Amino acid sequence: MKFIKIFASALIVCSFAMTAKAQEYGMEYVSDGYNHNSLRPIHDSHIMYRKSLWFRIMLAEKQNKPFFAKNREISKLIIESTKLGLIRPYMNDSLRTRMTLENFLENLKIPSEDAGLSEEEMALGFTEDSGGDDWSEEGADGAAAAGSAAIEYNAKDLNIMQIREELIFDKKHSRMKHDIQAISMYIPSKFNPTGVEKPLATFSYKELVTNIFKDNADAIWYNEHNERTHLNYADAFDLRLFSGKLEKYANGQDAMIIDILKDDRAALLETQRYAHGLVEYETNLWEH
Repeated sequence: MKFIKIFASALIVCSFAMTAKAQEYGMEYVSDGYNHNSLRPIHDSHIMYRKSLWFRIMLAEKQNKPFFAKNREISKLIIESTKLGLIRPYMNDSLRTRMTLENFLENLKIPSEDAGLSEEEMALGFTEDSGGDDWSEEGADGAAAAGSAAIEYNAKDLNIMQIREELIFDKKHSRMKHDIQAISMYIPSKFNPTGVEKPLATFSYKELVTNIFKDNADAIWYNEHNERTHLNYADAFDLRLFSGKLEKYANGQDAMIIDILKDDRAALLETQRYAHGLVEYETNLWEH
């Protein structure tokens, strides 16, 4: 009996250790060894290489415009689906803390010129003179009316997204895989009176695909060259038909590339160097 108790205690300690490892990576690895935030999870024992990457997606760019067709903007679909309760946002791309609907709707409001600064803006050093249902598990151009007085940003103005993905080499299938974890939406600085780019909300990519992309006639990657070959957003992301600038890779300081190098040109060169290095790494795996 004493041995059984010791063995059970050891299992509990191991479970906590695995949970701590999962939290360190910002992923939901549980005792079964899978990341439950992944659309197609790979068992941890099959992962030979993993790196977290962040890409900035400008939806107004030519290659990204199919995600931003008139009245079928991906931002519009996400916002409307959130209001309907089909998806639930997160505070950030760690996907640990849900955002309340009240906070989401508040973030959508266009602040007045004399509105006070947010906590995020004050944390960045800005000063006042610088140019519904609660989902919480813990307790402008083209603006549209929302509520009795509030004015919301129009979805067509929210043209900045960030994708966080895990680049994984699956040794079982001998393939490098791009495992998108989260999509974050941002309010462009030109639409914020304080001149600061502001995060709106983050969404689980798995939940986006499962709840609102799949089998949805409005989730269309619009092919203007051949209307017969429009794609679903999920298929377009799988085919990596988006254009994104690498702006961060996992590092000890959790800092953007530009914040590490303090120079725009150096950051651009580092982005290119790192991207080429990943391609070379995969090539070397095949050669050896």
